[in-house]
Amino acid sequence: MEAESEPYVRLATMRQLHQAVADLNTARSLADTLQTVADGIVTGLGYELGCVNVVRPDGDLVVAAFAGNSAAEALITGRVGSRDSWERRLSMGEAWDGLRFIPHTEGWVLLDDDVPQWHTEGPEPRFEDEWHPLDRLYAPMYASGGGMDLLGVLSVDRPRNGRRPGAWGREALQMYASQAAIAISNARLRANMQRALVRLEREQQALRASEESFRQAFEYAPSGMAIAEMGGDQHGRLLRTNDALCRLLGRPASVLRRYSFADLVHPEDIGTLLRTSAEGGRAELRLGRRDSTYLWVSLRNSVVADTADGPRFLLTHVEDIEERKRNELNLAHRASHDALTGLPNSAELRSRLSARLCERPHSVATTAIEALDAAYGDVEVSAAHGYRADGYEAEVPGLGPYDHHVHVAAPDTERDDGAKGLAVLFCDLDGFKSINDRFGHHTGDVVLIEVARRLTTCVRDGDTVARLGGDEFVVLADGLGAADAADLAVRLRNAIIPPIRVDGRAVRVGASFGIGWAECGMTVEEVLRSADQRMYVEKRSRSKVHRRAG
Repeated sequence: MEAESEPYVRLATMRQLHQAVADLNTARSLADTLQTVADGIVTGLGYELGCVNVVRPDGDLVVAAFAGNSAAEALITGRVGSRDSWERRLSMGEAWDGLRFIPHTEGWVLLDDDVPQWHTEGPEPRFEDEWHPLDRLYAPMYASGGGMDLLGVLSVDRPRNGRRPGAWGREALQMYASQAAIAISNARLRANMQRALVRLEREQQALRASEESFRQAFEYAPSGMAIAEMGGDQHGRLLRTNDALCRLLGRPASVLRRYSFADLVHPEDIGTLLRTSAEGGRAELRLGRRDSTYLWVSLRNSVVADTADGPRFLLTHVEDIEERKRNELNLAHRASHDALTGLPNSAELRSRLSARLCERPHSVATTAIEALDAAYGDVEVSAAHGYRADGYEAEVPGLGPYDHHVHVAAPDTERDDGAKGLAVLFCDLDGFKSINDRFGHHTGDVVLIEVARRLTTCVRDGDTVARLGGDEFVVLADGLGAADAADLAVRLRNAIIPPIRVDGRAVRVGASFGIGWAECGMTVEEVLRSADQRMYVEKRSRSKVHRRAG
């Protein structure tokens, strides 16, 4: 009769099994759990040797724990057996419910596979259920409560009673394998959670360190920094500013939080700000200070997110470029203005005049077809002339872009038809050379400066007074008729005639004016030459007494 049939033996085994299962729940780590599983095979199930093979991420099985023999433990712990070899062993064994048994009579075919194993010798069995050293008994462990997802395999050897396990022993081993699978799964879950917690803590530490670094970089940056809202009703509102920006704009942080950059920007620069209020946007514009002055700054924007899917903010770097901008404006002004008088120079005059003219004359004879098209309100482009039927320039291949160009035309000087045009008044000082010769260039420079001032005070805002060179000046006055231009020339001449005091003496110069008209189809040089020629005609027609300088 089997020993397992005895009730007290079964009870003792149940107690040992219960203790072994209880020990599984006390292990603190995955390695401890695996070793406890192996030890339970020996202490709770009555086998001399126990081995735990665990499936690795690549599918192969590794010997993760061993119990019962230190020499065998040193030999095979950590060794790996391929998944294919294990599948072959589990498929060829006798099915004892959830267990697989391979008797020694069949196991010889497995001696050369790569599954780690120990070898013992022994005599042939003397009776039918006697355990042979080459018998193999496996208890597969499946995850998720006995599903088909293999978690590992328990290998047992040398039952202490020397016999193959009966129904009770098989049930106990199968029950233990199920509990071991749960314990190993839980231990893995705990290990993964611990690793995740450690990783999360490290990430949080890194995030805190990054936030602190950002805070210090933001607060103590030598240039201005600001964080503004993106989207929503408060889009663009300043949420946070550093000390450098507060000093730059002369406003405390508590006040700046009431504004957006759109509230502070110069009215002329609002379009520039709106075009660059995006990630990677850059702009050079003027921001208002507390003292109502404006400061040139460079804005650089980048978008930052509070969390992965959280709100987005606009981080703006504000750099003071007032000095650079002032230097640039000064350079541009010097390049386009006369150094002595401060008036626009010859190049700037030509640029302003050129901006008003196009290459095609306004009055061009139309064909009969074009006239018919115009009569019916057709605004198609004339391929020959580059004009639309509504009188505006159109873009024609080879003619250049003149879309929306309003033509400049000269008024009829023979009869006053009420037409207005762009008058070009060419001024040449009379008697200036004699002043230079008698009193020197310093006196001549003072005279030029004063003449420039007087000319400027006599024209309207928007008109141009330029120094062409030497003692020659040009006035551009738009929207004048022929009579208006003549009256302006008289006023300018009368403004120049009064004496000019230089170093305690009074000197006088006269002025001759020639009135020309800018008209599309003319070049800038043609316009200036026309006014110059009329000036010489006027100079010759006037008597010497009117042109004499004192």
